[in-house]
Amino acid sequence: MPKNFENLSDTFNVSSEVVSEEIVSSELATESKSEPTKITSDDIKKDYEYTRGNLYSLIEKGQEAINGILELAQESEMPRAYEVAGQLIKNVADATDKLMELQKKLKDVEEETKVKGPTNVTNALFVGSTAELSKLLKNTKEDKDISKNK
Repeated sequence: MPKNFENLSDTFNVSSEVVSEEIVSSELATESKSEPTKITSDDIKKDYEYTRGNLYSLIEKGQEAINGILELAQESEMPRAYEVAGQLIKNVADATDKLMELQKKLKDVEEETKVKGPTNVTNALFVGSTAELSKLLKNTKEDKDISKNK
């Protein structure tokens, strides 16, 4: 124990023993950590419906507030009332834009979950012998010739 800490130990009336740090094995550490929850399509749908409902509610309340502030602005003819009305109109318009963005995001998420096959094939591979390939090409050529003559 360094001499600097001996005086502190005496001052605070504590023992001056060194405690070693405990090392937890990686197996125990992984067991104590909680696994992240996986987001399911039901969670996404529930969140979408909740957000959509909130946005609808905000837009409706904003429309009511716009009607009230416009009446107040017309009666008082004060510039500040018109300024507040303009800001409120902008906020309601932003909420409607967010509703449209929400629709687009849900559509993107649904498209990601759908399994897509390849859209185009760049490298086709024939598995077989050269004799089979020549027969296939000969049959294809004959089919094209027949279809041209018709």
